[in-house]
Amino acid sequence: MTAATGPEQVARATDAVIGYLTENGLEWDRGSRDGEIVLTLPGEHKQKIVVSLLVRPDHTSVTSFLIRNPDENHEAVYRYLLRRNLRLPGLAYAIDDAGDVFLRGQIPTDALDATRLDEALGVVHQASDTVFDELLVLGFFTSMQREWDWRISRGESTRNLEAFRHLLERDGDPPPQ
Repeated sequence: MTAATGPEQVARATDAVIGYLTENGLEWDRGSRDGEIVLTLPGEHKQKIVVSLLVRPDHTSVTSFLIRNPDENHEAVYRYLLRRNLRLPGLAYAIDDAGDVFLRGQIPTDALDATRLDEALGVVHQASDTVFDELLVLGFFTSMQREWDWRISRGESTRNLEAFRHLLERDGDPPPQ
């Protein structure tokens, strides 16, 4: 690819991404880097799935933060994610230097169209939302139990932990508020 076609290709691909996002009613904004578009997918378990698309002449990277560095059971968390990588088309779970977990992949920019975007964002959504609760239990159970106990002791709402009630509730806890 020549230098002259690189910027043109990036502009065409960026326009295609923006068109796709607008047409599908997805929330998006320009990112802090040249060629970056940041969008938000709605989730059920993970309420918001933020995705960065970074359009470059040769490829467009797809990156989404999943969870921060687990507090505990690192080996179990990473083993779980590595096993899931075997079934994950086009993206993979990865960790950064701080141990935070991301989904990461690349699409050739010259192949970027509505179909490829739909596939990639579908994989990001599925790979983030379906594993989120399991990752919280594997990597943050002790913190969740402490928060549950603190909320119960103070009579506070446990609504944000309701999905985990069956794991956290102890004999003598009051009924849900």
